[in-house]
Amino acid sequence: MEEKTNEKQQILRQDLSEKEERPGGIFLVHLLMEEACALPSREKMMETMTRYLGALDCVNYDDKSAACFSPKEYLMESENGKSFSPILFVSACEKIEKPILNELELTQLWDCPDGEEILASCPYQIIASDMMAAGLDYKQRAKMLVRYMQALAELFPTARAFVFETSKKMLTTEEIASCEQDGELCFLRYAVNIRFFKIRGTDDCMVDSVGMSTLFLPDVQYHYHGLKVEEVVKHAYDVLIYMFEKDCPFENGDSVAGLREGQYDDAVPWKVYYEEALIQPVRQVVDVDTGEYAAGEREE
Repeated sequence: MEEKTNEKQQILRQDLSEKEERPGGIFLVHLLMEEACALPSREKMMETMTRYLGALDCVNYDDKSAACFSPKEYLMESENGKSFSPILFVSACEKIEKPILNELELTQLWDCPDGEEILASCPYQIIASDMMAAGLDYKQRAKMLVRYMQALAELFPTARAFVFETSKKMLTTEEIASCEQDGELCFLRYAVNIRFFKIRGTDDCMVDSVGMSTLFLPDVQYHYHGLKVEEVVKHAYDVLIYMFEKDCPFENGDSVAGLREGQYDDAVPWKVYYEEALIQPVRQVVDVDTGEYAAGEREE
């Protein structure tokens, strides 16, 4: 059992012996609603989804339960050689029956400072997910999910926020609609959460990411002291972008440019290693050894 604190100095206890099912491949998002709402008409949903995702089929529509769409641009091949498309699922609005975020996750809403107030004011949700999509090329899937989220932001403008299930990241609907990053890279902005923890009783800190496992890519992790958190967070995002663009080309012991006085410097190599995450959820991470700023024990 370890104790960790966030900037509010709340003590967070994590049972590191707890084993969780690895979240790889799962994509699900909660759209938080202050009031119950109806699904838009089949025609409205088809028109909006087509603008964002291209030609698609409506494979199911029931305004009391759910709507399902199959985008034709995103194809996979089955074992018998037949092509098929994933399914994009949107539930009807429903009452939230259990908390979406736990105590630890509530401390990591860095991209939505009003997150706790939003959760308290929204007793309803719409759930959206993709199905049969894990076989897509990861960049194609990211592109599809980005466009899917943008379509949902237009279809449900009264949603106060989106909460991504794997990363527990919360963004307002306005943030979803106005993402400035290009194409599939917007997936990192939407669905990957960068977290920050202080280790109680020490000067050590932890920065890590959650959410890359949706694309079957590892997250990143920094266990360090003596660096500015905003510089580590920027470094983490840049490493994630590199991993996304290059299909995570790292081998154990490879290096990335480290930081000297807040600037990238190739003469300060930070080695990277594949490890199990120090903080749940259970997942593989690329641990970035920050050299003289590294905390904890590492094997050479």
